[in-house]
Amino acid sequence: MSGGGSSARSPRRRAREFALQGVYQWLLADHPVAAIEAHLKEVSGFDKADQAMCFALLRGTLALAPTLEAEFGPFLDRPIAELSPVERAVLLLATYEFTQCPKVPYRVVINEAIELTKSFGGAEGHRFVNGVLDKLAPRLRAVEVSAATPGGSAAS
Repeated sequence: MSGGGSSARSPRRRAREFALQGVYQWLLADHPVAAIEAHLKEVSGFDKADQAMCFALLRGTLALAPTLEAEFGPFLDRPIAELSPVERAVLLLATYEFTQCPKVPYRVVINEAIELTKSFGGAEGHRFVNGVLDKLAPRLRAVEVSAATPGGSAAS
């Protein structure tokens, strides 16, 4: 799994890319977190990532996966098991950031999720992820979304 984009990706973007790869590996092979982290440390370019952020995202997402899926599940048009592993991993990571990283603006979470899906997912996967997160954001970040919405209503 290798991502597209320029070589000028920020350490935070790289952290999300590597966390995505770790969640993807967990979804496909159910490897223990320690084994996934050891593998990520060996991948070319990992030294340019925000490693603390990567491991915090990875550990937190895996620890809370059932809870995170319960948050985004109602906004899916199909069962979770039918999502591509990339879409599922991106939605898990974004939902983790929505719920556990309040200092990251919700629009940044959505934009990063879209970019990850464009880099690693199928042709139209980013539209699907965007649609789910656009519906999820007002539920998990109501005050922030309301403040950013013209007219101040977070309802969608």
